Amino acid sequence: MAETHGEISGHVCRRPAPVQTFNHRSSKWVRLNVGGTYFLTTRQTLCRDPKSFLFRLCQTEPDLDSDKDESGAYLIDRDPMYFGPVLNYLRHGKLVLDKNLTEEGALEEAEFYNITSLIKLIKEKISEREAKTTDSPVKHVYRVLQCQEEELTQMVSTMSDGWKFEQLVNIGSSYNYGNEDQAEFLCVVSKELHNQSYSSYTQPSEKAKILQERGSRI
Repeated sequence: MAETHGEISGHVCRRPAPVQTFNHRSSKWVRLNVGGTYFLTTRQTLCRDPKSFLFRLCQTEPDLDSDKDESGAYLIDRDPMYFGPVLNYLRHGKLVLDKNLTEEGALEEAEFYNITSLIKLIKEKISEREAKTTDSPVKHVYRVLQCQEEELTQMVSTMSDGWKFEQLVNIGSSYNYGNEDQAEFLCVVSKELHNQSYSSYTQPSEKAKILQERGSRI
């Protein structure tokens, strides 16, 4: 049988182009509906981590039962504010968080999507942050309270919110009630400051330091 080259009586026989149908599973682009916000990305991006939830979602025969909305986008019931940084990490390998997002929140999402490299990165960032906080010198705020002898017990027992008793200085008797002198005391108390509290308190006053030195000699 002779080969046919598509020519009949001098005319070229052109076959009709095949009808193209859209297959979501084989398409390069993937549409996601995360908490009501749409994201469009490539299948290659979502498949960066072969152990992740997103990789499993994009397979031709997925082992995940994921619903789709009316537009064909995969429905994922998670916070879209945090999905953006997660998706960008898969795109370029860097974690960038807006100032209103926390590393702890990003870690929750990374663990949900099971992106192992991102989980490791965020945990390292959190450890570094906590180490810096631990290594920074502890600052204190001091207060000097004046009270009478009969008020001492009540004042010391009612201290709260991290305040600690530091020094008690007897300054003699200033008041006379009938025939009884009431001893007067200056009570020095202190409280540790955390980073966010630095602007709310001043440094230990010279008066507090002098009173502590004076009390230590009594």
